[in-house]
Amino acid sequence: MRVRVATASAEETEAVAARLARKLHPGDVVTLSGELGSGKTTFVRGACRALGVDAPVTSPTFTIGHRYRGLNLEVSHLDLFRFSGLSPAEWGDLEPYFEDAVVFVEWPEAGLEALPPARIAVRLEHGGGDRRAIELAAAETALLEGIG
Repeated sequence: MRVRVATASAEETEAVAARLARKLHPGDVVTLSGELGSGKTTFVRGACRALGVDAPVTSPTFTIGHRYRGLNLEVSHLDLFRFSGLSPAEWGDLEPYFEDAVVFVEWPEAGLEALPPARIAVRLEHGGGDRRAIELAAAETALLEGIG
């Protein structure tokens, strides 16, 4: 199933993410694709807030990953922008982020062969100014009900 949502502000993008986040559980992987500045980290920030993360949520482009403590679970936020693929050693460095956490992966294309399958795939596109088009795809219809 696919759902498309248009947002007109960062707050609206975060609200879409928050609605999705309330349906996530440890072990779920959410991939986020889109060009630079399309709102991937904004989306993750909205999801993290809904999951009870109080810490600042920033792009992990230069650190590769962040791990946050939410209300009742851990949240991992990975960014594979600087990768062209994942070697076994690099996967070994990333693997702990997937243990007992909801995982958000920006720029997943570099790791598609190594990453666990995504439960939800999110694609964000610029719409001019703060407008964004967000497409969410999932095999399970229930995950996307009430998102749009």
